[in-house]
Amino acid sequence: MIKENLSQAPGPIGVFDSGYGGLTILSKIKELLPEYDYIYLGDNARAPYGTRSFEIVYEFTLQAVNKLFEMGCHLVILACNTASAKALRTIQMNDLPNIDPARRVLGVIRPTVESIGAITQSRHIGVLGTTGTIKSESYPLEIHKLYPDIQVSGEACPMWVALVENNEAQSLGADYFVQKHIDNLMHKDHEIDTIILGCTHYPLLLHKIKRFVPEGVTIVAQGEYVARSLKDYFHRHPEMDAKCTKEGKRLFYTTEAADKFSESASIFLNENIEVQRISLE
Repeated sequence: MIKENLSQAPGPIGVFDSGYGGLTILSKIKELLPEYDYIYLGDNARAPYGTRSFEIVYEFTLQAVNKLFEMGCHLVILACNTASAKALRTIQMNDLPNIDPARRVLGVIRPTVESIGAITQSRHIGVLGTTGTIKSESYPLEIHKLYPDIQVSGEACPMWVALVENNEAQSLGADYFVQKHIDNLMHKDHEIDTIILGCTHYPLLLHKIKRFVPEGVTIVAQGEYVARSLKDYFHRHPEMDAKCTKEGKRLFYTTEAADKFSESASIFLNENIEVQRISLE
């Protein structure tokens, strides 16, 4: 269905996630590109996406993308590995041509994958992610497109998101779950020298992950690579850069209660923010 009356005036960059994790991506993007305006949209009322089907993740993600387009965004970043894995390609191929061929939706998997070739020496890498991201095999598929020689092993970490969102990332109880899944991953391939944190929540567990990862293994958190990739994208696409407003503003929206989002968001951003509730249906 073609969306009518989408504004052609410049607008903010849209950043979408199923919940809070995308705030780690937004934080790194804003650090590198502070002059741009951003709208963050978290579908917290329907999170987590990680265990949902491809069809439902696609449906929910498309609703969010359309909402951000209606709010004036010409470019939307899916700051969610599950949405990037299960919905990005379909939206790019099937929906954007009908909505507005000049608008763009980008994900977090490809920029992360592009960085891997220059990091790994053994050509054996691991991916830690949600059940949905690991089952989708999006990382092995994307990695093998660019680097057919790299061996990829994945490990689903279903408890890690809950640990972060319940502010248990610093607890001793978190140690058990972090060590368990890192040990599982390394047991699958002892030659792994690079591990991708394939979930935007996981940087908040980084201090614990570093404790249990073998010496010499490089940990790749997505935020800085997505930020660099976006900066490069604007250099290569000045026409899109011109469609993004630059007043250094941020707006935050959630499908859950605003006060609940604001309280939890402070875990990710280390600051208090104003949030508005919004409906996607």
